[in-house]
Amino acid sequence: MTHRKTAALLASAFIAVSMAGALSQPAFAQEKNVSEKQQTFVVVTGEGEVQAAPDMAILDLSVLREAKTAREALTDNNKAMSKVLGAMKEAGIEDRDLQTSGVNIQPTYTYPNDKNGLKAPKIIGYNVTNGLTVRVRDLNKVGDLLDKSIDLGVNQSGGLRFVNDDPSKALMDARKKAMENAMEKAKILTETAGAKVGRVLEITEYVNNGRPMPMARTKMIAMAAEPASDSVPLSAGENSYNVNVTVKFEITQ
Repeated sequence: MTHRKTAALLASAFIAVSMAGALSQPAFAQEKNVSEKQQTFVVVTGEGEVQAAPDMAILDLSVLREAKTAREALTDNNKAMSKVLGAMKEAGIEDRDLQTSGVNIQPTYTYPNDKNGLKAPKIIGYNVTNGLTVRVRDLNKVGDLLDKSIDLGVNQSGGLRFVNDDPSKALMDARKKAMENAMEKAKILTETAGAKVGRVLEITEYVNNGRPMPMARTKMIAMAAEPASDSVPLSAGENSYNVNVTVKFEITQ
């Protein structure tokens, strides 16, 4: 009899504890949900843009030579490119700023007038292309170097870009402007809603590295056909560096 009373008391105590736990869990979840609802925030995007005058030019020069054999075409190309490299060094361009961008050897075919398409094309020669990338740190030399490279044998399409050797300061200034813009937007939005801007919860950055405005993607073949002048007229302009930030701010009352 005593054992039955003890078992009954233990069972009652267990049920009471279980019910207390079951009742307390919804209360805790409700308290957590209320806390989450109370944390309000605003997400804004800030934009920052900085212009910087370029301090370096990048030239893409190519020499194309054709001959009956690959060896002849390569030899002719080597002679022309050696002259171009020599001229660059004489102009004060350092070895670190001269880089071969590629050497390409391709056969030249003639296609027989074959209606059935059974005859194979015939190799009648070879062409060799040698590309050179030149970094020019003195912008006053760019026009003269272009002219001289044409005279020495550069006859393939190339390009010209004006860049900044070290854009870190421009990007840093753009970041500051972007963040200031985001903070200003958040302040206007929250104050209009009768609240205040709180702490920063999250920041995401998007960087658009500075690129020059479309400059002369010069066709060297066309330039070679034009009369020689003192130097190619050029305008460096400015490079634009853009930074966008997405910022999540807490809203306080």
